[in-house]
Amino acid sequence: MSCGEPHATPCSEVLGKLYAYIDGELEEANCADIRVHLDECRECLQEYGLEGAVKKLVARHCGCDPVPEDLRGKVLSRLAAARADLQVREAGVET
Repeated sequence: MSCGEPHATPCSEVLGKLYAYIDGELEEANCADIRVHLDECRECLQEYGLEGAVKKLVARHCGCDPVPEDLRGKVLSRLAAARADLQVREAGVET
């Protein structure tokens, strides 16, 4: 997802760090950049709201279920593929 507008921090970078931001795992400088971006970008703000809601829903309903050992790798590889696709699409918008 990209709004197509120029931002100091690109949409792909913000979306790539969204879960770490939601979890409070980023340094303050990164958090500030993301907050500024979310203030400027309606599409990323909507994605932030959706991701936060999904995270809460999963925690509430699946928090005690055991996680398959290979799940993390599968999720990370799918996220990497989605980020790469987003970067390609953003590059196409900018040219």
